[in-house]
Amino acid sequence: MEKVFIGLGSNVGDRKKNIDTAIKYISQIMTEISVAPIYVSKAVGYENQPDFFNTVVSGFTELSPEKLFRKLKEIEEKTGRIKRFRWGPREIDIDIIFYGKTIIETRELIIPHPRAHERDFVLKPLSDIQPDFLHPVLRKTVKELLLNLKHRSIIKKL
Repeated sequence: MEKVFIGLGSNVGDRKKNIDTAIKYISQIMTEISVAPIYVSKAVGYENQPDFFNTVVSGFTELSPEKLFRKLKEIEEKTGRIKRFRWGPREIDIDIIFYGKTIIETRELIIPHPRAHERDFVLKPLSDIQPDFLHPVLRKTVKELLLNLKHRSIIKKL
């Protein structure tokens, strides 16, 4: 069993329902789940779109990183994600932020998430449930990464 952290975001349709539905599916493939509060943030990249609802889920899984990744993509489909364009609006976006202390970089999968340490909408909810988690590459805690963050996109806690 590995402890994993999953990031969720939605900015199309009923954003809260999209996240709640995805968490319901995630709870079928993980145990001992903790869910951080939802934060509202401005979009990153293509900024001319609605604000995102973001949260982080932690829990344990027996799935390998690759199998977990495939299951999360299936959950995105079940939750109604429509592929539009990079950085574009989405019904749901689900990413593996951390998978224990595992470091993976393939064409399909990068763990830890390559930009999680730059995004307050990931770090803030993550700090609400595991502030002392040590980033396996940067060797800094989530709390330290959040304190040193320069760009802020969070507007409010939902």
